[in-house]
Amino acid sequence: MLDINKEIKAAMLAKDAVRLASLRAVKTAFIMAETEKGAGDLTAEGQLKIIQKQVKQRKDAATIYQEQGREDLAADELAQIAVLESFLPEPMSDSDLEKVVASIIAQVGATSMADMGKVMAAASQQLSGQADGKLIAAKVRQLLA
Repeated sequence: MLDINKEIKAAMLAKDAVRLASLRAVKTAFIMAETEKGAGDLTAEGQLKIIQKQVKQRKDAATIYQEQGREDLAADELAQIAVLESFLPEPMSDSDLEKVVASIIAQVGATSMADMGKVMAAASQQLSGQADGKLIAAKVRQLLA
């Protein structure tokens, strides 16, 4: 489990503004998740999901900034993405993803695109934190087609 306060302190001592801003945003997201109604302590898996969400938000923002010609703001978002991705596990390779998705398709007994929902439910649960949902969906479509 990530000790966010320790990481923030290290970023402060190193005077790393980008890392500090990224970590503070993650800490805020952690606190908000813990204080939601009915939420308990945040697990390591919960922390990973929050960090993945933060990465996705920054990627979306960077894309918008680039479309609008704001390279300065896009560069800041991309720098924060690099910091956040350092806390995520290595993403699964394309060939490994294909093997796992093929295995899930066989387990579920899927034969056509009509079974995509069942496959995606199992794949999302099994591959949580290891692959992006869009990549999983694309691979499922490819293998079911």
